[in-house]
Amino acid sequence: MVMLGILGSVISGCSPFYVIRAAYEEGKILWRREPIPEYLEKPDLGAEIHDKLNLVLAVREYARDVLKLNVGGSYSSYSYVDRPDLTYILTAAPRTELRPYTWWFLIIGRVPYKGYFSKEDAAAAAKELEDDGYDTNIRTSAAFSTLGWFDDPLLSHLLRYDKVTLAEVVFHELFHNTLYVKGAGAFNESVANFVGGRSAIDFFRDRFGAGSAEHERAIRAWEEELEFSEFIGKLAASLDELYARKIPEEEKLRLRQEVFTRGKEEWSEWVTQHPTHRFRNFSKQSLNNAVIVHYMLYLKNLKWFEALYEAEGKNLVRAIDSIREAVAKGGEPFEAVQSLLSKRNNQAVVKTGVLE
Repeated sequence: MVMLGILGSVISGCSPFYVIRAAYEEGKILWRREPIPEYLEKPDLGAEIHDKLNLVLAVREYARDVLKLNVGGSYSSYSYVDRPDLTYILTAAPRTELRPYTWWFLIIGRVPYKGYFSKEDAAAAAKELEDDGYDTNIRTSAAFSTLGWFDDPLLSHLLRYDKVTLAEVVFHELFHNTLYVKGAGAFNESVANFVGGRSAIDFFRDRFGAGSAEHERAIRAWEEELEFSEFIGKLAASLDELYARKIPEEEKLRLRQEVFTRGKEEWSEWVTQHPTHRFRNFSKQSLNNAVIVHYMLYLKNLKWFEALYEAEGKNLVRAIDSIREAVAKGGEPFEAVQSLLSKRNNQAVVKTGVLE
């Protein structure tokens, strides 16, 4: 669930080969778009695909009519992708610093990841960064946003997800159309994750009823996001503390392995009690700074957004409006949200004092 910045790639100062490939692949995706209502008329569609396509249309309507998101024509069409994985996302970070390596794109600014349509191209770029002393991480992605520049289609890869995850992804990507802070990658992805998770809960409650199987799964999915966000934040804090110490780099590299090992053991113990947790495989990963940075890009300070949601009377529309107003004033967006949250908490204290 990532905003690839494909459009920015096409018109940026990237190598001509990257630009040509990105433009070609994006063009294929857009050329293959079919309106979902028309696609639903195909006689050979299975019941599961049929239900998921109708679900996407319902999510679009909910995002537009209830949440007031900038939906436009996004996710009103379907596009088939003729390869196993849509894109390969490269993330990098210094070996003794949790600071993402960034790429600059015209219009969208600096972005802490870069998408490739070829696994070999992603691996070659990663090798160059590793030779320069960076940790790297490559993962696949099945979705993207052009930030409203084009009417993004539902890609065939997304239909392999369960209904709750599918709804989360669509809400997430539609929010990118609604709010995007230039050069603030971690904020953009984390706030979109918050909106995706919370929107799915409200959507399934309104569609199938409170306590329905879909509603309960959406609640648990968001709880798991919050749990892992808290865990990965503490792990990142431990690494930051280590990297700030005035000791030789070799010692930092040795000690960070102890931090990684301890973190994996702690999470493995937690997952033993929660075997279906959506982040259950974290303890099986090979860790480096780029992997941690990747998680922090999507899960940073989720508890702040959740606390603001609570402060706004558990009204998601009000929470979204408050966030948009706060970051519109400029400055570092996480600090703007923290300041807004402090203001809401102070107002609640004053109100409680008056009532007493």
